[in-house]
Amino acid sequence: MSRARPEPVQVVKERRDRALRLLVEGVPYTRFIGVAFDRRGDELTAVMNFDEKLIGNPFLPALHGGAIASFLEVTAIVGLSWQSLWDEIESGRITVEELTPETMPRLPKTIDFTVDYLRSGLPRDAYARARVNRSGRRYASVHVEAWQDNRDKLFAQATGHFLMPTRNGVSSG
Repeated sequence: MSRARPEPVQVVKERRDRALRLLVEGVPYTRFIGVAFDRRGDELTAVMNFDEKLIGNPFLPALHGGAIASFLEVTAIVGLSWQSLWDEIESGRITVEELTPETMPRLPKTIDFTVDYLRSGLPRDAYARARVNRSGRRYASVHVEAWQDNRDKLFAQATGHFLMPTRNGVSSG
């Protein structure tokens, strides 16, 4: 009995990148604030590219608190959604070829989101990663950390709670 040959790594990467692209495109606000996602395996790093429109205080200059909070919330939602989508794709329950903007799973809805501003966001690119602390059928808890030049010197962090969509797209509860 012979084993099936594994798929070429490029095919796997293209499938995962397509799924991530569809997921991120489903959140139009990511384009407005200039957020992109770098994928390495199942790990995502959000990148908010610097733009003058993100400055809140031009005298410092510092990133606007609303831009920072939005960056963290988008990172949490995409990170949480990616974890769920990754599991569905890797298990074979969803095929990427069938995914379209219309067939993508619905996004979680924010219940609450608390941001800690630890230091001023400088006028440069920012990075963030989300860690899903709990993800159940109805509820999820996500922690996000953001930094700029040094991963060990966070400038903001947040914790959010989310209502998870059901398979048919209607939130339960």
